[in-house]
Amino acid sequence: MLEVRCSGTPYEIGLTHGKLAKEQVDGSLDFYKQLLWESASMRWEQVLQEASKYIEPLKNIEPRYVEEIRGIADGAGVSFLDILALNVRSEINFGLFSDKSKDSTEYPSDGCTSFSVLTKSESFLCQNWDWRAEQTPNLIVYHISHTGTDIPDISMVTEAGIIGKIGFNSNGVGVCLNAIRCRGLDRTKLPVHIALRAAMEAKSRNEAVKRIKSVGVAGGGHLLVSDATGPVSLECTSSWVKELAMDEKGRICHSNHLILDHPDIDEPGWLKDSPARLARMRALTADLQDPTVDKIFEVFKDTEGYPSSICRKQEGECRSQTLFNIIMDLKNKKAQVTFGRPTEYSERLVLAF
Repeated sequence: MLEVRCSGTPYEIGLTHGKLAKEQVDGSLDFYKQLLWESASMRWEQVLQEASKYIEPLKNIEPRYVEEIRGIADGAGVSFLDILALNVRSEINFGLFSDKSKDSTEYPSDGCTSFSVLTKSESFLCQNWDWRAEQTPNLIVYHISHTGTDIPDISMVTEAGIIGKIGFNSNGVGVCLNAIRCRGLDRTKLPVHIALRAAMEAKSRNEAVKRIKSVGVAGGGHLLVSDATGPVSLECTSSWVKELAMDEKGRICHSNHLILDHPDIDEPGWLKDSPARLARMRALTADLQDPTVDKIFEVFKDTEGYPSSICRKQEGECRSQTLFNIIMDLKNKKAQVTFGRPTEYSERLVLAF
């Protein structure tokens, strides 16, 4: 797995990303060009036109993200809008999904199952990330150091070209993502992948939550944020961000639908297996005594409901697969990342601060 280590100004960070991961950035662009054409009959020119609508809002929210995106584009030798489109690819999907004049049942989104737990001695944050197997070669590990600032260093797993995804920082603040498909889009708020990056730049869980809630998120999504003090769940729509606290066992489990009441939000059925995976994760972790990385990894191997299981397989009508598992040990500021399905993985890395 390619590890890209970047430091300096936002533009320099992006430039290094683009140069070192050029092959993977090109792969991400090819993947999404094909996917959006097949699923939505969108030509890439149309995608870029939609992406351009986020330039001014992002400049208003945090211009250094725009500079990092510009650096990636220059480093990879592609256009700025190409890389911006990757970073707002979820919002482009939301926009299609929110257009009730179109049949949106086939528009794809990545699914996942996430879990976090706080015990007397440990704080774990974990998930299986599920997406099309064809995107596997374009995953990278992205290490960032913001030279001359007080922003914590970051390590994450992301799709090449995308500046925020799943990972943690040198303060022990981590974030996971579950796609949520509900109608509504507000381009003046944070695109979900940028929201993930904002969370990883926080010095504590509470600071991350405050950042996300103060700006809002452009469309549907679930961010599971944690640090040494334990997790909080942020269910996000274009209208609001609401918190879901730990249960009495210090756990939060989530999949790909809203758990909190949402009478004001239109959330048509999407992944029919999402409630079953959530129930299964809750059952598997209900009596998890003295959790360890190895014990948690066994949970994520579960194949009940195969192929649309916690450990997912792109087979038959199931159109996505578990591409990696991450288990973050936030008190000790390290993470185990396993690439491939947990039952048949290809590579494992340990990230640490």
